[in-house]
Amino acid sequence: MNLIQIKDVSFNYPTKKDTLKHVSFDVKKGTFTCIVGENGSGKSTLLKCILNLNKGYTGEIIKPERIGYLPQKNFIQSNFPASIEEVVLSGTIGNNIKSIFYKKEDKETAKKVMKELEIYDIRKTCFADLSGGQQQRVLIARALCATDEIIILDEPTNGLDPSISIQIYELLDALKNNDNITILMVSHDIERATTYADEVIELEDGEIKFIGTPSSFKQGGAK
Repeated sequence: MNLIQIKDVSFNYPTKKDTLKHVSFDVKKGTFTCIVGENGSGKSTLLKCILNLNKGYTGEIIKPERIGYLPQKNFIQSNFPASIEEVVLSGTIGNNIKSIFYKKEDKETAKKVMKELEIYDIRKTCFADLSGGQQQRVLIARALCATDEIIILDEPTNGLDPSISIQIYELLDALKNNDNITILMVSHDIERATTYADEVIELEDGEIKFIGTPSSFKQGGAK
C-alpha cells in the first residue's frame, strides 16, 4: 500500500527556477525511506511541498491527512522554556481544532509515546536542559503524537555526535519495525541512510538521480 504518492511534482521559488523538476515516487506503508543529495538539491523543498508548506507546486501529492513532522534543528528553539511533557503534548494540538485544552486521550497518547521513547521518567525536565540527542528524541515523540502512521524528518541527526546519530537511526528503525510507523527522512548521512533505509532516493539539481534499494545505491545502480 502506498501511503504517499508524488506525481510529476515541480516547484520554483520566486528567485530560483527549477528547484524541483518532475519528481515522482511512492512511499510504501511501513517502510523507511531516505532522501539524500547535496545541499541545494531540493530535498527540504520536496518535504515542504509534501507538507503543504510550499504553495504553488505543480503535479499531484496524495498523502494522509495527519503527518508528524520534525523540521531541521535550526528551525527549532533549543532553549524553549517548557518541560518535556509540555513539548510532547503540543504535538496533539492539531487533533484539538475545537478546543484549546488537551483531552484525556491526548494525555494518554503522550504518556504512551514518552514511555516508548524512554523519556517519561524525566518528563518534568526543561527541554532547554537536554542534550541535542535528547531534544531530538523529545521532538520525535512530539511528532508521534500527531499521528501513529507516518513521520517526516528533515536532517534529524544534523550536528549530533556519531554515536548519538546511530541511536536516533536505531530509534526510527524500531518505530518502523515494532509500530509499523512509516518513516520519510532527508539525510546528508549516506552511510547511515544506506544502513537503515528500505529505499534510497537521491536528488540532484531538483531531479531524481536514483531510486532503489540501499544495496543498489551502493553499487551505483541507475534509477
